[in-house]
Amino acid sequence: MSGGFSIDARSRAPELMDDHAVDYETFRGCLADLARVNAMTLAYRPTLAFLDRLRGERRLPEGRPLTILDVGSGYGDTLRVIARWARRRGVPVALTGLDGNPWSARAAAEATPADLAVSWVTSNVFESSERADVILSSLFTHHLDDRELARFLAWSEDAASVGWFVNDLRRSRFSHAGFALASRLLRMHPFVRHDGPVSIARAFVEADWRAALAGAGVPERDVEVRRWFPFRLCVSRVKPG
Repeated sequence: MSGGFSIDARSRAPELMDDHAVDYETFRGCLADLARVNAMTLAYRPTLAFLDRLRGERRLPEGRPLTILDVGSGYGDTLRVIARWARRRGVPVALTGLDGNPWSARAAAEATPADLAVSWVTSNVFESSERADVILSSLFTHHLDDRELARFLAWSEDAASVGWFVNDLRRSRFSHAGFALASRLLRMHPFVRHDGPVSIARAFVEADWRAALAGAGVPERDVEVRRWFPFRLCVSRVKPG
């Protein structure tokens, strides 16, 4: 399949930031601009809503911190937002970011204030023995092919004791064209201008998630697939208490 956009099927075009030959400064600059996009597009809101749901349903552990593993943690901005969420609510947490790119842990650590305790791990998720109450990912799953996506869902189902949450993009013509224009107008990092539309072309519609859940052996009835404004399609699973 070509790298062009199609509403009917995911693109297989590569993203520049997935090349491990990219130097550190370029990689860090790309991640910093992506964090800016996340803030502008309210991208943390679905993840925080999931954590608020767990808190409201009294699914947080008693007598110890809530353990959270962010897979594909990149610049660490999601975990920094979660750390502040937890502090405001008096929720003790133990936060770990896992990313396969060795530059990620360095960039995330440099961007994280010393008073926010987060551990950074460099590992391929499928080779990781990490476990947590909650497994999160944000803008990670569209980097996977269809078989890896089903494998990641199965891994999350096994690794999370309370639940898991996937926060990713929704494939649409409007978001694809809109991001290409906005990234140029905002003079974003060249990698972001290239990779943003590619990410959207590699992203999902609801049918993609149904196929992935079936491939992972996770019953669709146990999972919520929900659109979030703007341009997000999130998948959540809370295990029975």
